[in-house]
Amino acid sequence: MENWKDRITVDPAVCHGKACIRGTRIMVSVILDNFAAGIDRAELLASYPSLQPADIDCALSYAAELAREGTIDLPIELSA
Repeated sequence: MENWKDRITVDPAVCHGKACIRGTRIMVSVILDNFAAGIDRAELLASYPSLQPADIDCALSYAAELAREGTIDLPIELSA
């Protein structure tokens, strides 16, 4: 698999500095939101002709990296 850093870029002048697929204005969050909504790869690729299958893989790898390394305040669940 290709390194996500080769395909994901952040540029303050593009999409307000949100992570995008390099050379496009397709935000990683758009790819993830579509997957979360149940859109499959084929439909996503058809909707965004400039998107490549490897771009989707890299977007998922980027999200996994954020989940591993990033933190977000979540409510603490207490076991009964």
